[in-house]
Amino acid sequence: MAEETTIEKLCREKHLRLTGQRRVVARVLSDSPDHPDVDTVYRRASRLDPNISIATVYRTLKLFEDANVLTRHDFGGGRARYEEAGDHHDHLIDVETGAVKEFYDAELEEMKSRIAERLGFDLVDHRLELYGRRRRG
Repeated sequence: MAEETTIEKLCREKHLRLTGQRRVVARVLSDSPDHPDVDTVYRRASRLDPNISIATVYRTLKLFEDANVLTRHDFGGGRARYEEAGDHHDHLIDVETGAVKEFYDAELEEMKSRIAERLGFDLVDHRLELYGRRRRG
């Protein structure tokens, strides 16, 4: 039996019932090196289970998102993209290819907290998305 994925563990902790097809979607997402959209998740899942439908993938992604097992991103391009909920990080999106680079910068995190404090807030959450074009030469 395959080792339990992070998403499967989170589902178990949140008492979500994991059907076989939900496990397939969980595995696809946990094994994804990128931030796949619904169509990509469906394509990858249907390789593992040819009987899975795109409707099942949509419902499963929504279930996982509502349970805070997944994080949904809108990086532009009209397609939501997904990743496991987990450690905080920010994103740099290549506007030409759509590729997403994850990064964490302690100095930047401190700066965000200082800005919130200066404006009279305690920072409780945030998202930072940077959009750029790869330098040539």
